[in-house]
Amino acid sequence: MTALPLAERSPLSTERLVAAVVALALGGFAIGTTEFVTMGLLPDIAQGVGIDIPTAGHVISAYAIGVVVGAPVIAALSARLPRRALLVGLMAALVVGNALTALAPGYGSLLAARFLAGLPHGAYFGVASLVAASLVAPHLRGRAVSSVMLGLSVALVAGVPAATWLGQAVGWRSAYWLVVVLAAATVAAVLAVVPTMPGRPEATVRGELGALRRPQVLLTLGVGIVGFGGMFALYSYIAPVVTDVAGLSRGTVPVVLFVYGIGGVIGTALAGRLGDWSLFRSVVGALVALMAMLAVVALVAPWSPGLVVGVFLVSVSGSTLAILLQLRLMETAGEAQMLGAALNHSALNLANALGAWAGGLVIAAGLGYRAPSVVGAGLAAAGLLPLAASVVLRRRERTAAPAPEPAQVSVA
Repeated sequence: MTALPLAERSPLSTERLVAAVVALALGGFAIGTTEFVTMGLLPDIAQGVGIDIPTAGHVISAYAIGVVVGAPVIAALSARLPRRALLVGLMAALVVGNALTALAPGYGSLLAARFLAGLPHGAYFGVASLVAASLVAPHLRGRAVSSVMLGLSVALVAGVPAATWLGQAVGWRSAYWLVVVLAAATVAAVLAVVPTMPGRPEATVRGELGALRRPQVLLTLGVGIVGFGGMFALYSYIAPVVTDVAGLSRGTVPVVLFVYGIGGVIGTALAGRLGDWSLFRSVVGALVALMAMLAVVALVAPWSPGLVVGVFLVSVSGSTLAILLQLRLMETAGEAQMLGAALNHSALNLANALGAWAGGLVIAAGLGYRAPSVVGAGLAAAGLLPLAASVVLRRRERTAAPAPEPAQVSVA
């Protein structure tokens, strides 16, 4: 990675460093909760605004579109801003988006509110990753970024179930009020413990978006959109896989999702260490592992213990891949590291759409609920193609790089 700006105190005390990373992760926890709680409350939301469940599903899509649009636009426009102030502004936007969601009187206003709530998602993770990486020594940057992203993984284990329970017990709007509280707490925590850090005054929108002209950036985004889409091909249809293929009760679905969440936490933590060890090799290994585990799930899904273990391993490999791709984008984006990290979340949301669509096609074709895992393995395998192109390009770049000039030796 290129040089990162230093915080106001360098080095920070261990206590202040840990507190800063936890504050940044709290924002990820709030974002993860609002992103995924909608899926658990979809019937309640549909009833609350007087629409059917398929139509209510567009609320999820509206948030995803907000992420895809907001990540590159906000990251490019805000590169000059001080980092801590930007974090506060993005969390304030999350407060507004979720408050409007909770107050939405009808379907149209709810769609708009979810789109607004999705806008700060990718940009927040972009700037939070950059800030965390700048607070530690170079050889610890992968672990710092993965620690911030743990907030998103922990949300799947704790935040989403808690918010879903609250929404079912008190009313679906209460879940989004909970996110408002979490986002406001993040604002307070960031102001209290995250050091001030300048932006890049020389940055321009054109220069930031110029990262999209870098072949390695585009290839890495391709890996995320296609390869990571394989995981969503399974995850989107996990409930019928559990009930119709493995023959388990509906009450088992939350247990399997909890196991999936635990795998995400472990994979996120593992990714930081792997990224600090060897980033590109780890990306390749994580993608191959995801492909293999999806194929295994397709084979063992009727055997319930095998399905649970397989889902866990898919989650570990998939979450590892997601964090490694973010680190890879930060590495290849040049000076536009914040944009690179933000773009990862646009790519993963597009992967979500691709995986769910491809999995739905094979189900609609009558191939059964094991077929999406097969499609997922195929998507992961297809993700190896841009990785292979990236390897070829790296070798060409190294070959084309001018050799260092020999040292001049003076002769007396």
